[in-house]
Amino acid sequence: MDQSADTNAAIWQSGEVVQTWTAETEQRERGQVAQRRLMAVLLPFGEQEAFTFLDLGAGTGAASRAILSRYPRSTAILADFSSGMMSAGEQAMQPFAGRYQYVEFDMSASGWPAAIPAALDAVVTSLCVHHLPDDRKQGLFTEIFEHLVPGGWYLNYDPVRAEDPVVEAAWQRANDHDDPEAASKRLNRTPQEQARWDNHVRYMIPLRQQLDYLRSAGFHGIDVYWKHLENVIYGGYRPG
Repeated sequence: MDQSADTNAAIWQSGEVVQTWTAETEQRERGQVAQRRLMAVLLPFGEQEAFTFLDLGAGTGAASRAILSRYPRSTAILADFSSGMMSAGEQAMQPFAGRYQYVEFDMSASGWPAAIPAALDAVVTSLCVHHLPDDRKQGLFTEIFEHLVPGGWYLNYDPVRAEDPVVEAAWQRANDHDDPEAASKRLNRTPQEQARWDNHVRYMIPLRQQLDYLRSAGFHGIDVYWKHLENVIYGGYRPG
């Protein structure tokens, strides 16, 4: 784990980072369409069923848009702590006006705002939990469990760390094969890019540890529903 200063808050509150992130949104989301759709399909709702879900660390709302598109009677609450990301998200979410709202919430804190209902039908997180220290990951999973109705589901799409350096090297070889420029980018990062990378990997932990956190929180039906190298979709439900 990287021991340098935790710059997560400063990075995601930075207007420059938000501008860069949103500029890359179209290209990035093209590579994640299948994963977002799978998350939507994994939720146990009928296509015309009405339900409310929470998208924690929602950013510009990519996960929410996939779910809202599949379930036309669903309603989303998008929680994020970056005003810049929420502002960009308001633009991206316009096709779903009236079916969503943004709520300011810093996941590194345990006090959930009153604007998030106490009983939710589902919760999703996407590419954000790995930014949290271990004790906060575990605490967040417990809080999510407590906010779900019986039968409610939680799904997380996120990168994980390999437990074996041989496995980590294999993941890197495969990623470098898929992106011929990856090795050059890795070796020639600007200071700003290096800071973002350090922030990205600082609290990343192995998959098994996170599944144990779900079990400790009380989730059932826990599985890794999709995996490609370091990227996974895992989750479970609150039993009735």
